[in-house]
Amino acid sequence: MIISELVGRLCDARIPGDAPQNVDIKNIEIDSRSCRAGSIFACVKGYVLDGHDYAEKALERGASALLTDDFTHLRAKVLMWERGFVQEDNILWAGKLIPVIVVKNIRHAIAEISDVLCGHPSGKMNLIGITGTKGKTTTSYMMRSILTAAGRESGLIGTICNYIGSERVETERTTPEANVIQPLLKRMVDAGIGDCVMEVSSQGLNLDRVGCCEFKVGLFTNLSRDHIGPTEHADMDDYAAAKAKLFGLSENAVINADNDWSQFMIDRAKASVKERVYTFGMSENCNFRADNVVTHQDSVEYDLHERGLFALGNELPERTVHVTVPIPGRFTVYNSLGAYGAMRILGIEPEACVAGLGIVAVAGKAEVVPTGRDFTIIIDYAHNPDSFINILTTVKEFAKRTVFLFGCGGDRNRPRALMGETAGKYADFSIITSDNPRSEDPASIVADLEAGIKPTGAPYICIVDRKEAIRWAITHAQPGDVIVLAGKGHETYQILKDRTIHFDEREVVKEILEELRVKS
Repeated sequence: MIISELVGRLCDARIPGDAPQNVDIKNIEIDSRSCRAGSIFACVKGYVLDGHDYAEKALERGASALLTDDFTHLRAKVLMWERGFVQEDNILWAGKLIPVIVVKNIRHAIAEISDVLCGHPSGKMNLIGITGTKGKTTTSYMMRSILTAAGRESGLIGTICNYIGSERVETERTTPEANVIQPLLKRMVDAGIGDCVMEVSSQGLNLDRVGCCEFKVGLFTNLSRDHIGPTEHADMDDYAAAKAKLFGLSENAVINADNDWSQFMIDRAKASVKERVYTFGMSENCNFRADNVVTHQDSVEYDLHERGLFALGNELPERTVHVTVPIPGRFTVYNSLGAYGAMRILGIEPEACVAGLGIVAVAGKAEVVPTGRDFTIIIDYAHNPDSFINILTTVKEFAKRTVFLFGCGGDRNRPRALMGETAGKYADFSIITSDNPRSEDPASIVADLEAGIKPTGAPYICIVDRKEAIRWAITHAQPGDVIVLAGKGHETYQILKDRTIHFDEREVVKEILEELRVKS
């Protein structure tokens, strides 16, 4: 698409000066290292880096145009370039006039450009967005399992990885940048995939990564204190408002009515969605309600009552189905209710919903690791106080003794003292260790966590090396113990200060058990 046509389709954009308007544009990039001929390089000012500092590098790699929301700032940078200078409103580099697209909101412009270049793929499929503090990944896999049971090939964009049908695509963040999302959706559409499930983070909403996406259903799982800090959200109201932005992009809303922030979300959804707002939970008036809940060591089952669902403008009859999900815990009830509700809105029959939920599996989400011993090991991604409570209260329903191994990621806004306090209150015994320390000192992080657990008077031990901590847990296990390895979940690596190493807890457990077998 030539640049003049592209700019004409943006909400608020202009190209100052005399730069050529017939340049062919193929893609937009935020990383200068990915630029090539046909690329627009977006000069994004981030929390740490300023993209204007990398504009010359982008041009050296072949970028055909620049995007900025601060033309004056770009002009100042050009004066510092070895091969660049300014002539009135023209940016010249290496003797060539460079087209510069000037916009008011660069983040939204990236989404707009990506969407236009890809032909608005979200409008050609059923896109389901899931937002909330916890449960996004598990709920997305539940939906994917239901779609498979219904005979529908699907796409997935989320924390663990992305899928285009059966093709796995690695990912770096929960919600990718808009210039990654839109090409992914286009690939799905081109492959004939009609349904995609996407985890939508608050940052993804705040930074317009999902801007221009057209969601058939927007789902809210829950909200709890997390991601509050100087580089994320100022307070809980700000956090909730970011999550609620999903409903402004959605035709229908599905909301957890039992969460403390449910009314906040319902009010905003009613003001935003084009069709209807549905609720799920254990409260009497929910559209999708669970009762007769029974929890087991490796599963949960309940009766699901459905009412108030509309199709083609008509209200469907009430019905009740029995649901069994092979993931333990009451949080599984909520995740599966939300997944069921969203899929029913798409027209998936209850039988397929129940079948899909009955076979779902999610790596690192209450994942039981076989030991062949008289104790159980569970790997879970729990990494904040609320998710600690979720997994620990679940495990305590069937454990003789709960042993909780946990740490905290470095360079992250996490309430470390509260994490330690929560472990002390809910676990029978805690092992404080390292997670992904990143640039921080692992021992210092452990000390921060210890400061929270110590006042509780609960028994614990600190072992900074995570592998040695797991070894200690296994060698000191008692009959009937359930050992929860928290924080890593699906991850198969550990991020240290100077490198990232391979670290798969399934392999670590297997290796330690084998060593003990040989010694015995």
